[in-house]
Amino acid sequence: MSAVEAVIAVRVRPGAANTRVGGGYQGRYGPALVVAVGAPAVDGRATEQARRAVAEALRLRPADVTVRAGHTSRDKLFAVAGAPADLAGRVSALRDG
Repeated sequence: MSAVEAVIAVRVRPGAANTRVGGGYQGRYGPALVVAVGAPAVDGRATEQARRAVAEALRLRPADVTVRAGHTSRDKLFAVAGAPADLAGRVSALRDG
């Protein structure tokens, strides 16, 4: 049996006062989950903080969330390995409100 993998579109907003996961944005990869992080967009720091914030918000292990596309862009695709069956609902609740 192969592991289930899901892909989540994310829009990162670096330099925020607080880390926050929620809200929607029509991004490069379609409807995206907005992730505001305090880290600057330098040397992948904002991407790493966003990856960890998404994992925490979705109640996943950080190791299960990886960057699939958009390493140097604000619009990213995160892959979730071993995605739970209700992942789409979790993402929708955060993105749509």
